[in-house]
Amino acid sequence: MKRGGDLVITVLTGIVAIPLGLVIALLIRCTMGGPVLFRQTRTGLHGKEFEILKFRTMRDRRFPEEPDAPRITRLGELLRRTSLDELPQLWNVARGEMGVIGPRPTLPEQVVHYSRRQRGRLDVRPGLTGWAQVRGRNSITWPERIELDLWYVRNRSLAVDLRILLLTVRVLLRPAGITAAGGVNPGFPTPTEPADTAVPVPAAGNEPPPAVISLPRQSTAPRQSTAPRPAPPVRPAPVHAAVEEAS
Repeated sequence: MKRGGDLVITVLTGIVAIPLGLVIALLIRCTMGGPVLFRQTRTGLHGKEFEILKFRTMRDRRFPEEPDAPRITRLGELLRRTSLDELPQLWNVARGEMGVIGPRPTLPEQVVHYSRRQRGRLDVRPGLTGWAQVRGRNSITWPERIELDLWYVRNRSLAVDLRILLLTVRVLLRPAGITAAGGVNPGFPTPTEPADTAVPVPAAGNEPPPAVISLPRQSTAPRQSTAPRPAPPVRPAPVHAAVEEAS
């Protein structure tokens, strides 16, 4: 049923998206050259990997360590602000790799950090838009986004999907939270951190309390102590999604 609805929406949207996409592709080709599409491996339903498609919004690096932000072109900034860079993902929906609504697909190197509970995020197809997208998008931390996505997985229904579609229209008309502060999404747990603690589960049909998040977070200041302390164990650096990778 849900898959059939995804295909209907894809076909109807494609009537407008295809000619608009051709114009965007031509503009990218004229301003940045090829390739027109940005391709990246993401993790989808039940952990199966696929190649997500976006319109390219960054020019090539002029030197190896050049940061992402200066590489975003004026056209790329416009595409991101209007979310038109996501149009090619209609092809991912048509192929069955994504749905219209669901958690946004993340990078495989992020998924390996999930706890067993967090892997419940992979129990549904990733989507073009989702509950976390209309509740803060990239302006909220990864633990908060994961909690919102887990709530959707537990409470998904036609009514919830219709509400997300309506809220998505509002987000598109009044864009916010497109890029996190500093270009990264903070707070993604690392393998050496303890598993997430219990989070209150809202009753079906009720929104989750967004302020109650009990996942591990990065320390912001060292503890003060007069007694000598053993050297802390070396931990791998937390995974941060780059600007283009996070959305």
